[in-house]
Amino acid sequence: MNLGMETETLEFKKSTGELKEAMNSICAMLNKHHYGELYFGVKPDGTVIGQVVTEESLREVSQRIKNFIEPRIYPEIRKIVLDGRDCIHVKFSGNQIPYFAYNVARIRVADEDLVMSREEITSLLLQSGRDGNRWENLVSNKTIADADEELLKKYIAQAHDVGRISISYTDRKTVLNQLELTDGEWLLNAGKVLFSEDLTQDVQLATFATNERLTFTDIQRHHGPVLKLVDIAETYIKNNIHWRVEFTGTLQRTEIPEIPMDAIRESLLNSFCHKDYAAGESNEVAIYKDRIEIYNPGTFPEGLEPEDYIERVERPVRRNPKIARILYYSKDIESFGTGLKRIADSCEKSGVRYEFQKKKTGFVVCFYRQLDKEKADKKPIKADKKPITITRQEKITAYIETYGSISNKEARELLGIADSTAKRVLKEMVEENILVVEGERKARRYFLPKKRAKTDNLF
Repeated sequence: MNLGMETETLEFKKSTGELKEAMNSICAMLNKHHYGELYFGVKPDGTVIGQVVTEESLREVSQRIKNFIEPRIYPEIRKIVLDGRDCIHVKFSGNQIPYFAYNVARIRVADEDLVMSREEITSLLLQSGRDGNRWENLVSNKTIADADEELLKKYIAQAHDVGRISISYTDRKTVLNQLELTDGEWLLNAGKVLFSEDLTQDVQLATFATNERLTFTDIQRHHGPVLKLVDIAETYIKNNIHWRVEFTGTLQRTEIPEIPMDAIRESLLNSFCHKDYAAGESNEVAIYKDRIEIYNPGTFPEGLEPEDYIERVERPVRRNPKIARILYYSKDIESFGTGLKRIADSCEKSGVRYEFQKKKTGFVVCFYRQLDKEKADKKPIKADKKPITITRQEKITAYIETYGSISNKEARELLGIADSTAKRVLKEMVEENILVVEGERKARRYFLPKKRAKTDNLF
């Protein structure tokens, strides 16, 4: 007996030994057509070969669908007999797109289950027309009983102490309901990543021997609730950077890190807060000889630049507003859209060079480390930062006197500073009437007033 060819709503599997592949097919069909059918005991060409079907095998299919497809669906699973052979038939439907199997979204194209890009997932969300279909609002595969009670108690106490919530801890179900992180007995994805253990919530930590991503001297991977992962990553960085010791007038010992720890923690929190969890990728911390990179698998909002949040008040674009709200309640993040400015201000205050890097697959906060010679050079700066500004202005002025004008990129390369810092220095020089500016965005150039006047007279 032959059932014909596979289609965009029909899939065949030889046996339940292909359960993982079957979950991917169910997910892909739901995202494309919102329904589908799947047979176990049938070859891909439609030939019925059958398989052993027991209560245990039917339960195994049911459990796999329940645990690894999000949001939850309620399929019809039954034993059928085709041409005298036992098979399993699964019929399913659902409209809460996008669906994820093993935290990865797929789409059906002919008889293939293709991984969806971030852009395609975003498009599905827009098509759904419901904010409730954000990944963080979907029902997860974890129950209220899976929430870490001690972590939840600690969170509630902290949020209550800082005055951002009025609730007190009673029991897991009540508190999680009050935080709007549940659907019946199940945790929403936001609740899962914040308060429960899951292998797909992880951070990779590595220390490299040089300035390149080649040979590592240490590599670790940890999984668990976001707040625990932030603490683990912060401790890892603390243990792998340089600290110097200073003594106050009372001979009290003070340890000072080469990179401000408040900027490190802010970067880590932002990394998990704005992560694209649907991508199924890991957060990363990479420590090189000359820099530290904190990677977030979540692209920066299209049409915006990091400087938009540093130099002016730009409305935040929240990928995970529910997760951000929970972190705000506990004062782990101060307010929406201010994280990058807080990082920049902290680094500026400490004389640390930093950089925000937009990648095709995510976003990186890069902190440049202070080598021994650089640390020695920076000691006088700690007491008085004003000479830095004067030196930068003098270098920029000398450059313009030689070449006629300067751009932001040229100033950045000349001074060896981040893009945002170059913009700030140039802006201050314009406000102080040291420079005049002409052009917009990439075409913008800075002139000395007299040079600009001479150039104007040529036209």
